[in-house]
Amino acid sequence: MGATTPAQIHARLKVFVIAARSLSFTEAGESLCITTAAVSQQIKALEEWLGFKLFQRFSRRLELTEEGERLLATVSPAYANVDLAIHRLRGGPLSGIVRIRSLPSFLGIWLVPRLPLLMQQYPHIELSLEAEDSAHSLREGEFDIAIDLNDGGMPGFQSTVLMQEAIFPVISPKLLAATGRPLASVDDLQHFPVLHDVTAWRGSEPYGEWESYLRAIDAAHVDVRRGYMFNRHQATIDAAKVGMGVAIARQRLTLDELASGLLIEPFGKRVMTGKSYCLVYAAGALDDRRGAAVHNWLVEQSQGEDMARLVQAS
Repeated sequence: MGATTPAQIHARLKVFVIAARSLSFTEAGESLCITTAAVSQQIKALEEWLGFKLFQRFSRRLELTEEGERLLATVSPAYANVDLAIHRLRGGPLSGIVRIRSLPSFLGIWLVPRLPLLMQQYPHIELSLEAEDSAHSLREGEFDIAIDLNDGGMPGFQSTVLMQEAIFPVISPKLLAATGRPLASVDDLQHFPVLHDVTAWRGSEPYGEWESYLRAIDAAHVDVRRGYMFNRHQATIDAAKVGMGVAIARQRLTLDELASGLLIEPFGKRVMTGKSYCLVYAAGALDDRRGAAVHNWLVEQSQGEDMARLVQAS
């Protein structure tokens, strides 16, 4: 029979998991109802028993060491499985908090209007929602499920593709009328201000959204490196609605503006970006029935999109 891990080590591992997820001894202490010093002592004792450091300690922050990252990836799912087993034994409806991190525009435009349906289906599940753009890195332990716009995968995580995205220019009809100039082709853009979302997708360049569109329609010669720059898609679209310039819209997020006539498509050409809205999560995250339920609900909602509203001939 193999050696048995001492009971106090199991207790210290639980402290480690909570501290590693928050990267804060103070927050871990608050969660466990013990002092910050007690958390630090528990972690130090665990490190001495293991024989290696779990955290790099800086003056105002913590980072996991490589060994700490590996230990968290092993231990965290194990505790989640224990919690799930206890929940199943006790019975009752799915309940608890699921942490969602999402791109701000997708959260506000696509997800929030659908959340009442989730509340009806899973009334005992609570969501902790955080909006972060693609300039922020995704770190395991900071969320249960993230919604990201990327190439379909994220190194170090597992992913589920929700839906692909297409882009196209839009302009306020009021701006078009006020300028008195035609906007019949992309070459006419030289007479109009241009608006940019500088964090269009993970790893995108400041002008990447416009230049990606122009390359796709064989118009890379058109210069769009000018105009106002925003770090939110919705702010860029809001600027277009008030007549500040021509913006790149996302097919999934601009349905209402087009239907109401607040924005129009001057060229009628939509192009696929090669990017997809994806659910991103750590290995083992869906072993928690709450996370799995929310994940599956999001997939169902994306599959239920009214495709007739999205299809438009280029």
